[in-house]
Amino acid sequence: MSETNTAAVTELCPACGLCCNGVLFGDVELQPGDDAKRLSALGLPLERKGRKWRAAQPCACFNGKLRRIYAQRPIRCRTFECGLLKRAQAGEIEVAAALRAIKQARRHAEAVRKLLVQLGETDERLPLNRRYANVMAEPIDLAGDERIVELRGELMLAVHRLVQVLERDFLQV
Repeated sequence: MSETNTAAVTELCPACGLCCNGVLFGDVELQPGDDAKRLSALGLPLERKGRKWRAAQPCACFNGKLRRIYAQRPIRCRTFECGLLKRAQAGEIEVAAALRAIKQARRHAEAVRKLLVQLGETDERLPLNRRYANVMAEPIDLAGDERIVELRGELMLAVHRLVQVLERDFLQV
């Protein structure tokens, strides 16, 4: 790995965590070559997904900066590089600008989380998309509490803004 690549990873990834904290992904499927028993013994809870194993997101081993099991993480986690990281490694974006993009995405994700909590979805063990789906699956009582209807509208807009940032900065390659 070049010096630019190493600098981008060491500065951006610990500041971000969106690929581990349940914002970008709902789960990570284990790949051939991943040792499910070893990963489980390291503290990564695994579940069946059809015939495959998966680790639910947010990652139980994520400590807010890097995973506790960073060196032994699953293959898919080791090989994933978001669009922002790739652009920083290629010199298309400065690390400082990438850090600002991360900060913006984390702000949008936090706004969504706060609205979810206000709407009663408090299970932080679920990925953001599942928490959002839980709230939106509830029927809207237009004759009920007007504030709930307003919060749901705010939530939809907040999720839209978050998705725009994620697609622009993190999911484009």
